[in-house]
Amino acid sequence: MQYLLLVYTDPELMATLPPAEYDRLMHGCITHADELRAGGCLLGSQQLEAPATARTVRVREGAARVTDGPFAETKELLAGFNLIEADSLDDAVRIAHEFPWIRYGSIEVRPVRDFEAVRRRVGA
Repeated sequence: MQYLLLVYTDPELMATLPPAEYDRLMHGCITHADELRAGGCLLGSQQLEAPATARTVRVREGAARVTDGPFAETKELLAGFNLIEADSLDDAVRIAHEFPWIRYGSIEVRPVRDFEAVRRRVGA
């Protein structure tokens, strides 16, 4: 089953990281991701640009609105993601624990819905 690991970081905690320590953690993160990819577990991953570069788009009562930044009333901000293949939710949580960013925010582990099954169900 596929799981999406949504990586959230706390900007205040990240600001406490000296640049050399950040680089060390990022190097370890990338190396670990390469190992997971080579083992067939990691299907895709990406870092996101800063939240200030985002736009949020919505339509309410027929009116379209585009606002700067993410729609987030939270201390932690979405920083990236990993799409993995794991045997169970517990296994996916174990894999999430292997990434250093859980010490500077959190990682949400969410099962990915079988979209092809949805497509078949709705006849699309």
